[in-house]
Amino acid sequence: MKKDTHPQYYSQATVRCGCGKVVTIPSTVQAMEVEICSQCHPFYTGAKRIVDSAGRVERFKARLKKTEQLKKSAKKHPV
Repeated sequence: MKKDTHPQYYSQATVRCGCGKVVTIPSTVQAMEVEICSQCHPFYTGAKRIVDSAGRVERFKARLKKTEQLKKSAKKHPV
């Protein structure tokens, strides 16, 4: 068998969540950072929370608002 084909295995790897929770698990990566865990995930907590790091939700809301304004102005001035 070839030597050094498998990655290093850490039995006490740490996972840090954005909410502050720290979990110790076995992994091939010694330390990880995640945005959402079971303590803060909306499915488990029942709280609505929008996770958007790229601003997509705001852009969608802006487009929606602009479309509604165009519809209102089209009703006032029929062609």
